[in-house]
Amino acid sequence: MDKSLPASSTLPIFSDIQPHTMESKIKQLIADNRTTLNKLLEQENYTWENFMAPLEELDDRISHLWSPFSHLHAVAESDELRSAYNACLPLLTEYHTELMQNESIYQAVESIAHSKAYSDFNPAQRKVIENALRDFKLAGVHLPPVDKARFTELQKQASKLSAQFSENILDATDAWTLHITDFDALLGLPEQTLKFAAQTAQQRGLEGWVLTLDSSCYSTVMKNLAHREFRWLIYEAYVTRASDQGPNANRWDNTMIMEDILKTRHAIANLVGFKNYAEYSLATKMAATPERVLDFLHNLVLKSKQAALFEIQELAEFAKETDGIEQLEAWDLPYYSEQLRQSKLALAEDDLRPYFPIAKVLTGMFSVVNKLYGIKIVERLGVDTWHPHVQFFEVYDEQDTLRGYFYTDLYARPHKRDGAWMDECQTRRRLSDGSVQLPIAFLTCNFMRPLTNHTALLGHEDVQTLFHEFGHCLHHLLTQVDYTPVAGINGVPWDAVEFPSQFFEHWCWEKEVLALISAHKDTGEPLPDILYNKLISAKNFQPGMHMLRQLEFSLFDFKLHLYFDPNKEFQVQAMLDQARQEASVINMPTFNRFQHSFSHIFSGGYAAGYYSYKWSEVLSSDAYMPFKEKGIFDAATGRSFLKNILEQGGVKDPMALYVAFRGHEPTVDALLKESGL
Repeated sequence: MDKSLPASSTLPIFSDIQPHTMESKIKQLIADNRTTLNKLLEQENYTWENFMAPLEELDDRISHLWSPFSHLHAVAESDELRSAYNACLPLLTEYHTELMQNESIYQAVESIAHSKAYSDFNPAQRKVIENALRDFKLAGVHLPPVDKARFTELQKQASKLSAQFSENILDATDAWTLHITDFDALLGLPEQTLKFAAQTAQQRGLEGWVLTLDSSCYSTVMKNLAHREFRWLIYEAYVTRASDQGPNANRWDNTMIMEDILKTRHAIANLVGFKNYAEYSLATKMAATPERVLDFLHNLVLKSKQAALFEIQELAEFAKETDGIEQLEAWDLPYYSEQLRQSKLALAEDDLRPYFPIAKVLTGMFSVVNKLYGIKIVERLGVDTWHPHVQFFEVYDEQDTLRGYFYTDLYARPHKRDGAWMDECQTRRRLSDGSVQLPIAFLTCNFMRPLTNHTALLGHEDVQTLFHEFGHCLHHLLTQVDYTPVAGINGVPWDAVEFPSQFFEHWCWEKEVLALISAHKDTGEPLPDILYNKLISAKNFQPGMHMLRQLEFSLFDFKLHLYFDPNKEFQVQAMLDQARQEASVINMPTFNRFQHSFSHIFSGGYAAGYYSYKWSEVLSSDAYMPFKEKGIFDAATGRSFLKNILEQGGVKDPMALYVAFRGHEPTVDALLKESGL
C-alpha cells in the first residue's frame, strides 16, 4: 500500500480550528439542532427511521465539531483555547441536559418502545432505547420544572468545576522546575534522563540540567536519584500540585473545588432519587449495590495486606543497611524499592530502555493484534495533525476492509495534560444513505520525548501503558455495532470498560512478544534471555504494596462518594486518611495532597468508579488463561475474543459476553495468581 495516500476527507482539519470562532459555531449548531428537533417532534407516529436515527445524527453533528476541539484543549492548550473551551462547556452541558429532560422526546422514545415494530428491532436498537429511557430518568425527566432547572445548573456547575480542576493541575505541573548545575547531585539518573534534562535546560537558556514534573521525568527521578534532598524537593512539588501546600501553595488550589464538585454531585444524585452519588453512579455499572463494591475491595485488602506488611518491613531494613536510613519516608519508597529490586534481580531501567525504541514497539504491537485478530495497521502520511510528533494510522481487518483510524500523540510537552488516555474522535454509525461512518480514536501518552536527532526509548512500564491504551483503541475501533450510543466503548458499563485494556497488557510480558517489540537501538538485537528472565522475575516485585495502592485509591473514591455529607466541611482529607489506615502500610507526610491531582475521579469520569480498574483486572486475568493454555497467539481464541468482546460494543450484558467467551464467570483467583499473591 502507498503510505503517502491521503486519508479520508472526513478527518478533522486541525489546522483550520480557530478558537475564537468556536463559541459562535457551537451556538449556531445548537440552534440548528433545536429547530430540527422541534420538527421531528411535530410528527404523529414515531419510528426508528423518523426519530431515533435523526436524533443520533444531531448528536453526531455536535461530536464532529466538539471532539477535535476538546482534544486540542487537552493536548495543545493555549489561553485562547482555554477561554473558548470554558465558554462552550456550559452551552453544551445545558443543551445535553435540556435534551435528556425533554418530556416530549422521552414520550416519543417510549412510544417506540411500546410499538409493534419494537419486537422486530435488532438487539442494538433495543439496547439504545432501553439505555435512553434509563438515562432520561437519571437526568430527571420527570422532575417538576423548578427541579429541572436546578438539575441543569448543577450539571453546568459540575462541568465547569471539573474543567477548572484539570486546568489547575496543568498550570501547577508546568509552573515548577528544578534547576541543577552540580552534576554530582544527579547521581543515579539514567543517561536518557540526563540528556533530556540537559536539553530542557538548554531550551530555557540555562546551564546544567532542568527536572520537571512531567510524569515520565518525575517517576524516573524518584526511582533513581540518589540525592535524598532533591528527591524530597521534587516529591513535595509533585504531591502538592494544585493545593494549599508546597512551593506553589494556594496558587492553583483545588481544595474548595473538590468540595464543590462533591456537593454538586451529591445534589444531582438527591434530585433524581438517590441517597448519594455512589448509588447514582452504580445505576449504569455492573456492580448492583455499594455493598458489592465494598465487599470486593475489602476482600482484596484482606488477601494483600500481609504481603504488603512484609514488603515494607523488608524495604525499611534494606534502606537502613544500605544508607543508614532510620525512618523510611514517602520520598524514599520508589528509590529504595528500585535499589532493592536491582540488588535482588540486577535489573535497572537503563538496562531495558535501549531495547525499546518506540517505532519497534509500535510495529511489534501491531504484529500482535495481527496474529490475534487478523488486524492490519498501516501508517498514513500527509494527514493534518496538531503537532509534528503525531502519527496517523488506518486499521484493516482480515478481508482488507477498512475498520477505522487512530492518531498517536505519545510524548510529554508543556501545555499538554498529564497521563495517558484513549478518547473518541468519531464513533462508528450507519448513515442514512446506508454507508458506515468509521470510528476514529485519539491515543495519548506522555512518554519522555526523543532527544534531538535520536529515537525515543521506552521503559517497560511505558510499554505496558502503550499496550493498555491501545487495548482501549481496539475496543473503540473494532466494533461492528452500527448505532453510536452502543458502538465501541459507548454503552459499556464503566466497571467493564477497562477490561480490554487491562487484558491487552498481558502480552507485553510474553517472550514471543518481547522478541517482536524489542530491538536494541545500536545493534538491533531483541531483548536477550538474561534480561527477559530478570524482567519476569521483577514483574511481581512488591505485589502487596502495588495492590494496596490501587485499593487505597478505590476505597477513597468510593467511600467519598458514598458517605459524603454536604453539611460537613473538609471531608476529603479525612476520607483519604481513613482509606490509608485501612489499605496502606505506608505513612504519608502531612503535606501530601495526592487528592488535589486525582484527575480520574474529579475530572476524568471515574467518580465512584475507580474500583473498575481492579474489577477489570479480575476479568482480564481470568480471560487470559485460555491463551496461556492454548498459546498466546492461538487464532481461534483470539478471534473468539474479537467476536464476543471487542466487536460487541455496549449491546449485551458484559457478564453474558464474558461467559460467551470464557464459558464461566470469573473469580479473583487468576488475578491473585497473576499478581504473585
